[in-house]
Amino acid sequence: MTTYEMLHVVNPATGEPITTLPAASADDIAKATERARQVFTAGVWARLPVRERAAVLLRLADLMERDAEILAQLDSEDAGKPIAECRTGDVPAAIESIRWFAEAADKVFGRVAPSGPDGLGLMRREPVGVVAAILPWNYPLAMTAWKVGPAVAGGNCLLVKPAEATPRSALHLATLAAEAGLPDGVLTVLPGYGSEAGAALARDPLVGALSFTGSTATGRRILKDAAESNFKRVSLEMGGKSPQVLMADALTYGDELMDNMIEAAFLTMGQNCTAGSRVLVHRSIAEEVLERFTAAAKELVIGDPADPRTQVGPLINRAAFDRVAGAVEAARAGGARIHTGGLPHGLPPYGAYYPPTVITRAPDGSDVLTKELFGPVVTVQTFTTEDEAVRMANATEYGLAASVWTRDLDTALRLARVIEAGVISVNAYSEGDITTPFGGWKQSGFGGVEKSTNAFDQWTREKTVWIRTR
Repeated sequence: MTTYEMLHVVNPATGEPITTLPAASADDIAKATERARQVFTAGVWARLPVRERAAVLLRLADLMERDAEILAQLDSEDAGKPIAECRTGDVPAAIESIRWFAEAADKVFGRVAPSGPDGLGLMRREPVGVVAAILPWNYPLAMTAWKVGPAVAGGNCLLVKPAEATPRSALHLATLAAEAGLPDGVLTVLPGYGSEAGAALARDPLVGALSFTGSTATGRRILKDAAESNFKRVSLEMGGKSPQVLMADALTYGDELMDNMIEAAFLTMGQNCTAGSRVLVHRSIAEEVLERFTAAAKELVIGDPADPRTQVGPLINRAAFDRVAGAVEAARAGGARIHTGGLPHGLPPYGAYYPPTVITRAPDGSDVLTKELFGPVVTVQTFTTEDEAVRMANATEYGLAASVWTRDLDTALRLARVIEAGVISVNAYSEGDITTPFGGWKQSGFGGVEKSTNAFDQWTREKTVWIRTR
């Protein structure tokens, strides 16, 4: 009897159990990778014409659309996400990802070398084989689709370890994949604990590539395990501490600015790797921005995730609540001013609810300024010059995303060039769309990107074929 035998899924809105599932052990992982190796070697999926693979994935997308409400409810219950967010954002985005990668799979071309008359150099891309994905809990289905789409469309056999807290939508997706006609062993979902199942995937010598989305600390451990095993290819999408930079003319965008700032700060209760958790605002407009932003934050509807009116649900668990609350209280003790509307009456006593919180005068070096809190907490700081804004934006170990607000195109382009982040949105909070690469710099990302045709690079490898001509 080990501590990993069962996985307990708990509703973060109430603290009550939802279900209990068997947790994959290291032995389960080894058996699953061996099964995946056999299926890949047999070629029942990898050697199918790419358009036939695409047809199966397109059927999967249709089935996801059929079961969209089921998928939305699973993520809402497991992660505490507002049901409206799941219905209008996460689930449609996951369906789009599967469809897009299915249709893009035959657009991934090889290359021809500029060789002389005595040879022909062909560079072709082939699937890696047995690959793995370790997923986060904040976007359970959407992140699963980001991995499944290019990995499976590319011809691989994929093992997915969903987050301990949110396994059910990935399990339902696997059921739908089988219904769509995906051969057994091509997509295997293995709920389990990171310290057991996740570590086993990172160390398994049969896994040729692994994609991880989650914390920087876990990413480091995965790299270490990969290096100590078979040097598998690893791609990491990790933390963020993204700035929202408001230049002196930003308020000319009016309500559009406020709506985007609120979304950037509090979408998924701030449990979002690109959350705009640092507002950097030009001193000339700082007072008005703070007043309007704080008022908008206090207007957000906090409540039951199952209620379509709810905009802010609970954090993922009480440990997350304690971490966020502790950082805010430490900032308060250091002289920070806390702006918050508090929580409404009548919330479940064991729900992990934390109110949208705006902080000014945060002490230098405090966790609210430097750490990825993964909660609905935003700091507001002021600057006077563009150079000062850039220094503040780049004063972080992370480099995932940033937003810039100005009507001056030259200013926008200058800032976009020098802010150190993988994704810069101008006059919007955005990660781009499915056609644009998504990945971070510095300690936010390593080894590959999500979305766009670039995502296939994580899951395929290039082979050179040299043909002697006479």
